Amino acid sequence: MLSIDPADNNERENYKLLIGSIIPRPIAFVTTISNEGVLNGAPFSYFNIVTSNPPMISLAIQRNEGMQKDTARNIISTKEFVVHIVDEDNVEKINKTAASLPPDQSEIELAQLTPAESTKISVPGVMEAKIRMECTLEQSLSLGGTGTAGCDLIIGKVVQFHIDENIYEKGRIDPRGLAAVSRLAGIHYAKIGEMFSIERPK
Repeated sequence: MLSIDPADNNERENYKLLIGSIIPRPIAFVTTISNEGVLNGAPFSYFNIVTSNPPMISLAIQRNEGMQKDTARNIISTKEFVVHIVDEDNVEKINKTAASLPPDQSEIELAQLTPAESTKISVPGVMEAKIRMECTLEQSLSLGGTGTAGCDLIIGKVVQFHIDENIYEKGRIDPRGLAAVSRLAGIHYAKIGEMFSIERPK
């Protein structure tokens, strides 16, 4: 077995080891609004649950040469954002939003996604997602990097869930109906495949 010290690698080499090892990763499509009123949207696969009491999620938004991405800057400024689950039906459109656009251009318009008004926050979501979560900023941290931060870690509190009634029954979400896709490495994604169950020990 290979033994690799990350201190001997450059950032890109460590990135490849991480994204190739930690798979599959759920994908969050995040909408935010800039101070100029532009609706921004971008996908992130450094995304997960933090706690259910109260419901919180995490996003690690990587910086580009120390510069904050629009999503992180908007969240920290407005303290609001919407997280959507990327699925088989919307992944092609969501992928278009990963394009590098200037801050005054909307990825939502580029991908021809449909804004959906939120209930408790001012940031719209998009109608093409089966699940979306309205979030407020709980905490943000600048982490990593040499001299400049490597990423912005965002902790968001979910203040409203929106769930397609066709995938929801008795408080549970049907994973096959949701058909979430996950991120692998490079250009590769994964669908929900074979499912199996294991009883947890008491």
